[in-house]
Amino acid sequence: ILLLNRSFTALDRMNIFRLTGDLSHLLAICLLLWKIWKTRSCSGVSGKSQFMFLLVFVTRYLDLFTTFISLYNTTMKVFYIVAATATVYLIYFKFKATYDGNHDTFRAEFLIVPVAGLAVLVNHDFSVMEILWTFSIYLESVAILPQLFMISKTGEAESITSHYLFALGLYRGLYILNWVYRYYTEGFFDLIAIVAGCVQTVLYCDFFYLYITKVLKGKSLTLPA
Repeated sequence: ILLLNRSFTALDRMNIFRLTGDLSHLLAICLLLWKIWKTRSCSGVSGKSQFMFLLVFVTRYLDLFTTFISLYNTTMKVFYIVAATATVYLIYFKFKATYDGNHDTFRAEFLIVPVAGLAVLVNHDFSVMEILWTFSIYLESVAILPQLFMISKTGEAESITSHYLFALGLYRGLYILNWVYRYYTEGFFDLIAIVAGCVQTVLYCDFFYLYITKVLKGKSLTLPA
């Protein structure tokens, strides 16, 4: 019941924070794909982060085969899966020669395995679909870590990669406002999604500061090692 309620409370319950959050997410994904395709290179992009985002979308949107909520909802889900698949393909196959595996060294299994265990232990309902949805929420909150770790190792990020990360972080920040808005207007409250979203947003805080103080002023972005 809880799973169904969560799905249908999302049924076209659109507000300005959710809409702008979705648009920011779309912008981030398009920026990354455009960067890779235009430069014919995936240099500076963490394949491990992108693989985990693909895993996030695939495990979260399995309900594509069982539940229709709205055309908008279905279109977004299909776009996320297709775009994430395309990104991983470009990194590991099409432009594999440009992939900087020497710096993309974060141990992704140290994130995926604990997150999977946490999803089994802490969820709304002990069912396959619910555990997979919970897994995707937890994993998304930390999936950006390999990318941030890679930037700290290389010393700096390309301008377009910085814009991608900012748009991605902005999406999470806007979704927090979306949850606040829905709580006060609908009484909707999902502790798992909110806590995971806050954790993810916190991970971007240092990056946000550097982006505003450096990138927006035309300087290159570097993260402390």
